Amino acid sequence: MADKGTDQARLNREDEEERQLIRPPDVNRDTNRSATRLELFFDLAFVLFVGRCADVLAHHETWSGGFQFVALLVAGWWGWASTTLYANRFDTDDAIFRLLTLIGMAGVIVMAASAEEAIGPHARWFAIGYVLLRIVLILGYLRVWRNLPDTRVGIRPYLWGHCAGAACWLASLAVPGTARYVLWAAGVLVDLLGPTLAARVKDAPPLHMEHLPERFGLFVILVLGESVTATVTGIQDGKWSAGVLVAAAFAFLATAALWWSYFDLSGGAAKRRLIQEGGEHTRQGVHDFYVYAHLPVAVSLAAVAVGLEHAIAHGADDHLSTGTRVVLGAGLAGYLLSATVIQGVLSGRWRVALLWPGLGVPLILLITLLFDGSPAALTGLCAAVLVAGVITGVRQHRAGEVRVAKV
Repeated sequence: MADKGTDQARLNREDEEERQLIRPPDVNRDTNRSATRLELFFDLAFVLFVGRCADVLAHHETWSGGFQFVALLVAGWWGWASTTLYANRFDTDDAIFRLLTLIGMAGVIVMAASAEEAIGPHARWFAIGYVLLRIVLILGYLRVWRNLPDTRVGIRPYLWGHCAGAACWLASLAVPGTARYVLWAAGVLVDLLGPTLAARVKDAPPLHMEHLPERFGLFVILVLGESVTATVTGIQDGKWSAGVLVAAAFAFLATAALWWSYFDLSGGAAKRRLIQEGGEHTRQGVHDFYVYAHLPVAVSLAAVAVGLEHAIAHGADDHLSTGTRVVLGAGLAGYLLSATVIQGVLSGRWRVALLWPGLGVPLILLITLLFDGSPAALTGLCAAVLVAGVITGVRQHRAGEVRVAKV
């Protein structure tokens, strides 16, 4: 009876809180914390943003196009990640938080709309969108500063980093040419230091270890979705020819293997370390490593989508262009290398990680850079390597060599 009374009191308290439109931010301690509907809605803008960044690379499979693609995606990814880190700790889902998040979403939409010409005539629009996203985050941290004095030391690095980053991007609006993009890079770099410095602060507000891997896993899903979209677009552009359909089948198989590799193997091993040991190793940078290591994962998977789309669209040709083979090879190898490092560092079992996904890196590079056969054959070889790797990883998991938690 006492337990029922306690549960009812908790439910009554939660109902009362939900009726309040405005609630001060608080440190999230709910053990069942998961992604909210607002966070999923917010992610929709980033689906568009990643897609527009991929278009930059798709239209310019050159060193210059690759650099622009990576630079824009890094800025956007950090905008998403820093917003996620704030929500991970302080989201109370009140009216003010919702309005700030929706305004930030508008900033991402502006970034997405201007991404293809961000290094050019739409640079100011791209900067305005990024600054809007920074301002929203700064206002959120100022709310925390006012309402949770005990957290001030821990959030100060974030607040100063976001302010300095926003200042660099604001200054870029008045600067022409190359100097503008130098300020963009400086703004992102100084902003990236926030989590690293905050992790060294005693009694910093804790990260929620269930919510964090779920959110980063959802971003991986978001980027993998670009490969599914690429399959559809490639089939349409390739006019449904036999070679196109074969390449599309192999491309989808490769995408499924990438999903399996992350969520059942490398990503699961990383989550296990975060949940079981992360709290004890905050000062050693476990959380920071987990967050930053997902940047090359996102960039690589977005590049894979571009490579697969072109491989499918040209499935009826005798061979792929050098640019497409480089993009596909760099994307797949970049993902496998990132997954190897994540799994090796966070599991401590380098021998297992080097067998898979590590062995896949040289195999993929050899196939994409040296094999000049048909697009369907090239895509099929890549898919075979990825599927074989997943089978190897599953066998390692069943043998107890890879220990994971579900992402």
